[in-house]
Formats: sequence, structure tokens, C-alpha cells
Amino acid sequence: MEFWVLLLSCFAGAYMAWNIGANDVANGMASPVGAKAITLRQALIIGAILDFAGAVILGSHVTATITKGIIDIKALSTSPQALMLGFLAALLSASFWVFISTWSQYPVSTTHSIVGALIGVGLIEGGLRAIQWGKFGFIVMSWIVSPIFSGLVAFLIFVFIRRLILRTYDVLDQTIKWSPFFCAITFFVVLVSVFLETSLGVRFKHHVSFAVLSAFTIAAIIGVVTRSWVKKILGSKGGHPAEEVFRKLQIFTACYVAFAHGANDVANAVGPLAAIYLIYKTGAIAPKAVVPLWMLALGGGFIALGILMWGHKVIETVGHRITELNNTRGYSVDFGTATAVLIASKLGLPVSTTHAAVGAVIGVGLAGGLAAVDFGVVWRIISYWVVTIPLSAIPAMVIFKLLKLIFL
Repeated sequence: MEFWVLLLSCFAGAYMAWNIGANDVANGMASPVGAKAITLRQALIIGAILDFAGAVILGSHVTATITKGIIDIKALSTSPQALMLGFLAALLSASFWVFISTWSQYPVSTTHSIVGALIGVGLIEGGLRAIQWGKFGFIVMSWIVSPIFSGLVAFLIFVFIRRLILRTYDVLDQTIKWSPFFCAITFFVVLVSVFLETSLGVRFKHHVSFAVLSAFTIAAIIGVVTRSWVKKILGSKGGHPAEEVFRKLQIFTACYVAFAHGANDVANAVGPLAAIYLIYKTGAIAPKAVVPLWMLALGGGFIALGILMWGHKVIETVGHRITELNNTRGYSVDFGTATAVLIASKLGLPVSTTHAAVGAVIGVGLAGGLAAVDFGVVWRIISYWVVTIPLSAIPAMVIFKLLKLIFL
């Protein structure tokens, strides 16, 4: 029985990874497509490559916690074989919900989808006591914290750009003057995120101040050399000077978001699979598991396929239907997303990259007034967020019961 469940789970994990790629690629690539910094085809190819690279190179640091902290394993009075079926049911249920959301062209949190499915399994096997309700409360809080926090950062950074550059008498001179600053803060946020939020950060575990100082030093050097770079690209390119500079920065930031997404969200597909594999190998369950490289490659590969095959659907909604974007607005969106995720995670606040990305788009739109945002689309997106937990949990309960009837 265990072998067949493991085999089915590999297919389910691959399917979940495919859906993650299709839905979540919009987190980083929607704004550069909406701002016409890159084409849709370029966004899909770049997103696929970087998501796969992030999953394989840095994915192992987040896949160790296989229950997302939402289920208390000790409270489950069930056999390891039944738990294998529970994790399989969670993968299938979360996959179906993300598929429906992507088909409808709305972004949802794939993390919350798998968490909701795990809640359903936990309730069936252990009742209310099996769920860490404090953790669940933080998830609900993230529906509010993530979009507001990122929206505020994106709103402020765009207003800052508009005041310092876009609405000045000599836009070219102001662009040359302020570009080193914006390049420096962009690299600072990305470098701090890489040092502290990926497996590279293990060496900085007890030296956060050193990681921040290192990022600041590198970013400052980049800022200093940026002035000549800006003069060069503005001298060789036509069009609006500020838009040309921020187009480059936006592409860089979007690439980082895609790479970080692969590193972080591959866990939503291979985390439950790792739990099933651990039970298959040892006959026991533990809160953490070592994830084999082949499993990361499987997850990363199918995330890339999902991006290439269906990633355009949610990119269309986030990049075009909420508000109109240009390069300075798009840069503000990506900077707001990356900054909000970094700060919130360091403060211990709940944050969803999907929610943060959508919130940042709304925040930038609001900088142009209420009429600049399509609130009809916004409310439909929010409604999908709210029902993600129950519409992942309830099918997981049903699927789990059916699997138990078949295999046990």
C-alpha cells in the first residue's frame, strides 16, 4: 500500500507544483508585463528559469517543516499509513483549489491553500485539538497585514519618485541625481533578503547585524557606480529618462521575487510529499524531514511548466486589470512587495507574497486616486482569499475519507 500511495503522491506533488507556477508567477512578473518592461513571453521564460533555480538551489531551507506548523502531530491518534493518505488528500485538495483560482484568473495564496487542506485533515483525524489555532489566527491576520503593508510601501515609494523626479522642472538631471539612491536601496533590500531569508542566511544566523552591514556596503558601492551607468543608458536610449532607469530596476527586482518564490513556495508542493516519503522510508512521522534533491527538482520543474503553460492567466489580472502600470509604478510595486515581505518576516508578522503583490499594485494605483483602481476586480480577488481556507479544507476531508476507504 505504501508504495502506491508514494507513487500517487509524486504525481499529486507534481500537479500541485504545476498549479503553484501557474498562479504565483504573477507575484513577480505581472508588474513588468503590465508596465511593458518585458513581454509576456519573456516574463514566462524568465519566471520559469528563476523559479526552478530558486527551488533547486535554495529550496531545501523551507521544506523541512512539513506540517506548516498548523497541525499538532502529537494530537493525532492515527497510524503513519493513515497520515500518508492525509498528506496525499491535502495535496490533491489544495491543487484543485489553486487550479480553479487560476482558471478564473485570480491570484490566491498557495501557502494558505495547502494550510487549509492540512486543517481539513487535522480536523478529521484529531478534532479541534489537533489544530494550532494561534497559527491559524496569524494566517487570517495576513489577509489584512500583507496587502496593507505592501500597499503602503509601494504607495510611499511611488509618491517619493513622483515628487523627487517626475514632477520636477528638469527630469533628466533629477533622474541622474536620484537614481544612485534608488539603485542602492533596491540592492540593499534584495541582498538583505538573500542573506537572511534563504539557506545562505544560515551562516548569518547569529550575525544579523553583519549581514545587514554587508548588504549596506555592497549596495552603497553599487549606488556610487550607478551614476555613470545612468548617464550611459540615458545617452543611448530615447524616451522618458526616469522610465528607462526604473525599467531596468523593475526587471531586476522582479527577477529576485521570482527566484525567492521558487526557493520558498516549492515547499507547498514537496513538503507534504516529503512527509509521505519519510513515512515510506521509516514507518514513522516527524515534524521535520530532509528533502532529497530529486524532490526539489521535481517541484521546481513542474513549477516552471505551470508558469510556461498557464502563467499568463493570473498575470493578465494583476498586471492589467487592477490599475494601469508604467515602469516607475511597476518598480514601486516590486520594491513594495519585496520590502514588505522582508520587514514583515523579520518582525514575525504573517505575510503572503501573493497578497503583498496585489496590495502593492492597489497601493500604487491609489497614488493616482480612487478612480485609478478597479475595485470590482479587487473585491473579487479578496473574496477568493477569504474562501481559500474552507474551500481547501472541506474537499481535503472528503478526499481523505475516500482514500481511507480505498487503501485501509
